[in-house]
Amino acid sequence: MSLEKIESKTIVSREPEVASGDIETQGFDAKATKKLLRKLDWHIIPFMSLIYLLCFLDRTNIGNARLDHLEQDLHLRGLQYNDCLAILFPFYIAAEIPSNIMMKRTRPSIWLTFIMFFWSACMIGQGFVKNYSGLMTARVFLGVFEGGLFPGVNYYITQWYARHECGFRMAMFFSAATLAGAFGGILARGIAEMDGVGGIAAWSWIFILEGLLSILVSIVAYWCIYDYPATARFLTTPERTEVERRLRADHGHLSNDFDIKYVWQALRDWKIYIHMLICMAGFCPIYSFALFLPTIIKNMGYTANNAQLMSVPPYVCACFFTIAASWFADRVKKRGVFLMGFQLVAILGFALLAGSGRPSVQYTGTVFAAIGIYPQIPLGMAWNSGNIGGSLKRGTGIAMQVMGGNCGGIIASYVYISRDGPRFITGHSILIGIVSMAFFLSLFMSTWCRVENARREKVAVDAGTRELNAEQKMLEKELADSVPWFRYTE
Repeated sequence: MSLEKIESKTIVSREPEVASGDIETQGFDAKATKKLLRKLDWHIIPFMSLIYLLCFLDRTNIGNARLDHLEQDLHLRGLQYNDCLAILFPFYIAAEIPSNIMMKRTRPSIWLTFIMFFWSACMIGQGFVKNYSGLMTARVFLGVFEGGLFPGVNYYITQWYARHECGFRMAMFFSAATLAGAFGGILARGIAEMDGVGGIAAWSWIFILEGLLSILVSIVAYWCIYDYPATARFLTTPERTEVERRLRADHGHLSNDFDIKYVWQALRDWKIYIHMLICMAGFCPIYSFALFLPTIIKNMGYTANNAQLMSVPPYVCACFFTIAASWFADRVKKRGVFLMGFQLVAILGFALLAGSGRPSVQYTGTVFAAIGIYPQIPLGMAWNSGNIGGSLKRGTGIAMQVMGGNCGGIIASYVYISRDGPRFITGHSILIGIVSMAFFLSLFMSTWCRVENARREKVAVDAGTRELNAEQKMLEKELADSVPWFRYTE
């Protein structure tokens, strides 16, 4: 039965939309709910952030290794370095939907530990490659195993928090990417002093030591990752009941079943494809930034070691704005307007980089670019995931969005070509165009959500409210976010 037929039968649900502090039931008033959320935050977010910090560091530290003569030692020519960056992403993308299905099929503690251990092993192996083909092979396997983490953790967060609480938590988790950029520059500067130790070059030590750090964390990950609220050991029985009740209140009686038809629902949803494009236009400048920032700063006239250190401040600024923006977005329950604001800041940053040859102006451009691009990802992820109803459809939709985002990684690998240095005007201009596309897509989605919400509100007012029988509840269960009572975040 179609949505129109349901609306014509005046089936309008009474399911409440839950925000932080709104629940006052079973002894959980606003104060108790805040305490419960803090407890969840302390047990879930720090370790997820640590894992993603290591994942992003392992994926992008090749940009730091490049300054320590990786290209020369491996005899890379022409676009071979760019090829080694790009080859990771097709395999990373291919792993994302299957990985989120495996998260649902098994348990997060098992699946995330598995992929982390093996990507860490690939990272260590990357330190021992001897030529172009060896580096390409290592990057392929790194992509296969890293691909499941980002969509997996974003999906995992939605299994603990209400829709309008997810954005800030996703930002806390994603801010680890900005810290990875800052930490990677400092770490690479220190590891550069190990050049020649044990007959191993500094760039190899970067891969080996950072891979060893990741593998040590993966060994304890199984015991540090809590699967779902129903089995969380750190929660009391009343707390487990309340977390599950809040999720049911937020998502209504939409399906949490493992049924392949919900995967097909996501694949047929045009809105998710718009978010894939927005995410692609967000990740493209982020990967360009992460992979090439040390090179861009070095071409401003700094030494290689100073360039590693000068790459830190833009990331620190990005980290602050990433967290702050998502906190405010959760408070006002809006995403699109924040997303568009940061897209304009990113355009300003890349315009400064393209428009001036003065190092001070260019460096200011890197700071504005970092502030503009990094908050886009958690804002966009929370926007998309909050607008998808049903557990498996949401997991699939998140994976699709990240797949689209990582297509931006393929583009990013070829945005900055060596022959365009030292100014890289062509690369900066490409990124201005891509972010501008994201701005207009965000404007379209924000407008559509507002219009659709108004239409559904009118249907609800005209139809009135009545209780649903069991058959009607089952029918709504199948419809995900197409149910008449569902309201989109703008």
